[in-house]
Amino acid sequence: MNDNEMMEKEEIFSKVLRAGRRTYFFDVRATKAGDYYLTITESKKFTNDDGSFHYKKHKIYLYKEDFVGFTEILNEMTNYIVDEKGEEVISERHQKDYQKSYEKDTANNQEEVSASTESFTDVSFDDI
Repeated sequence: MNDNEMMEKEEIFSKVLRAGRRTYFFDVRATKAGDYYLTITESKKFTNDDGSFHYKKHKIYLYKEDFVGFTEILNEMTNYIVDEKGEEVISERHQKDYQKSYEKDTANNQEEVSASTESFTDVSFDDI
């Protein structure tokens, strides 16, 4: 049996989630014994300086005995994030007017310095 036939036999069910530069692949596969497990693959596209591109992939293998615990923790974590920060995406990549907190502090400090120096009276050092 060649590699393609092994892949076709091993992959049982698949779904794809495209999310910008990232693509997530959810694949049900079969073990040699005929049982099923899940692989989740994150594939991220990177563009080189010359215009060519490459992908980096990360894969998680999730077996049936871990489904309940994994699902419970995943739900808890995603609910926590949504409860704490809402569903709106907050990042410099998604919002053109986004400023990191240290950039805001620097900008505010520069405004304060400008405002305080504008109130100085012009002094001529020729008189000294």
